[in-house]
Amino acid sequence: MLRLLLYWLLQALALLIVTWIVPGFEVASLGSALVAVLVIGFLNVTLGALLKLITLPLGLLTLGLFFLVINALILKMASAVVPGFRVTTFAAALVGAFVLAILHVLLSLLVP
Repeated sequence: MLRLLLYWLLQALALLIVTWIVPGFEVASLGSALVAVLVIGFLNVTLGALLKLITLPLGLLTLGLFFLVINALILKMASAVVPGFRVTTFAAALVGAFVLAILHVLLSLLVP
């Protein structure tokens, strides 16, 4: 349970780091980042999994790069729902999805 809370907090911090790196990403506070991480996780588990399954041939054809587009769509959807979390353009969502993917890999090395 403690590990799950730590992972949730680290993902929110990763989202805050993305706001500093990617123009067009805006998070009002740590609380907004925590809620945004929950919504992004829920959307990834439900809609993201379905979209990745449907577009699996395209994902294989592009060696997985198309899944960044799906992750960008998930970020845009989450920004429409969560107050205090805003992604202004799809390009910002795409770059943000890429930076978040890198940060997730780095965080998974820290918290096994």
